[in-house]
Amino acid sequence: MPTRLVMIGDSITEWGRPSPDSPDYATALGHGYVALTAQKIAARLPERRIEVFNRGIGGHTVRDLAARWQRDVIDLRPDWLTVMIGINDVWRFFDPQRKNEAVPHAEYEATLDRLLAAARPRLRTLALLTPFYVEPNRDDPMRRRMDEFGAIVASLAPHHGALFIDTQAIIDRLLTQHAPTEIAHDLVHVGPLGHEAFAEAVVSALASVQ
Repeated sequence: MPTRLVMIGDSITEWGRPSPDSPDYATALGHGYVALTAQKIAARLPERRIEVFNRGIGGHTVRDLAARWQRDVIDLRPDWLTVMIGINDVWRFFDPQRKNEAVPHAEYEATLDRLLAAARPRLRTLALLTPFYVEPNRDDPMRRRMDEFGAIVASLAPHHGALFIDTQAIIDRLLTQHAPTEIAHDLVHVGPLGHEAFAEAVVSALASVQ
């Protein structure tokens, strides 16, 4: 039987996926880090026979993940799971039109912890990716809060026996060679540089699992 990898998150994960109701075939993976991960896995780990499912939906917070966790994770019975969520949870604090949708630190941690606990017994491998912001100034209010949410993910990873992928650290390395807008025009929705780097990190982490 093939190994099933579900990759769940927000718009960074969705990235060109036709729609939440699209059938699961190769082109339904979008054209971001999920599709690149699938391509790299096929090239480097063909013996693992891994099938990839994209379960990213733009604009989602951890609250939205909770509402669809049964359908998009538990019911799919993945062997491997990657989770990247938190950007919108933070972004809403800085959006006057949607500030009421911002997710407080404690709710974010408790909800993500509960979701991971529900899925973990069925999983062979779990990987957690931090939220990120393409801003080199760590004192910038949104960057500071994003780092706080990233620290929550870092603290949950060992508790759930998860691989930890620090996407903010990946972005920070890119920022040593590129201007922020070269990486993401709005400092959040990364282009090819970010997606390639994220996919490489995911595949390297998964390849380390025996």
